[in-house]
Amino acid sequence: MKVGLIAVFALLLGLIVGTRAQAAGGLGVIVVDVQGDFTEWKKGSLAVSGTDEAYVHQVEEATRKLKDAGFLIFATQDWHPPDHISFYTNHPGKKPFEVIEIDGRKQVLWPPHCVQGTEGARILVDNNLFRAVVQKGRDPRYDSYSGFQDDGGQKTEMDTILKLNGIKKLVVYGIATDYCVRATALDAARAGYRVVVVKELCRGVAPDTIEEALKEMQDAGVVIMDRLDIEEIKNL
Repeated sequence: MKVGLIAVFALLLGLIVGTRAQAAGGLGVIVVDVQGDFTEWKKGSLAVSGTDEAYVHQVEEATRKLKDAGFLIFATQDWHPPDHISFYTNHPGKKPFEVIEIDGRKQVLWPPHCVQGTEGARILVDNNLFRAVVQKGRDPRYDSYSGFQDDGGQKTEMDTILKLNGIKKLVVYGIATDYCVRATALDAARAGYRVVVVKELCRGVAPDTIEEALKEMQDAGVVIMDRLDIEEIKNL
């Protein structure tokens, strides 16, 4: 499995400072896909409603507060090759947002987004806040909503990095509530982490699928918090 340089650094750093992370209570954050192509601020190709400049600054400010409170900060980054299976442009005659079936799996066809090395793939939150950035969607054959694995079951480095850093409890937020936040939070819960999703720091695609995602996460044991309350999270 290809591992990015940032992730390799995080693995080594986790080995060195893992005990310090555990002593801080095993508290971590995953900032999900706050990238140009998903925001209205940057006029992204797959912009989600409510993702203006003020939203990005709100996420950055909250992330900084969490880091100052002793949380270790991680991020996911959609990082697709140009020939990615989810791009409608790679399926002649198809249109954006059509749903097709590939090898028995339903696949939503998206406009090209977060292509490796492009401005639209850049994370907009201050990267100095992050202990590690985990890239997803690198395999052209599979979509990848979760920060833990793609639709083909191939694992990312996320779980390994979190465990090496002694993380037990995770705060998850970002874009989009009903897709990548949902998938990441559910996989985190399945992996045994105590998971909190903060609604005010998320933005979703559609009201009905947002509500479905919140219920699904709650049913899986994820704590849904309307507003960020650091002390409440620590006491969960």
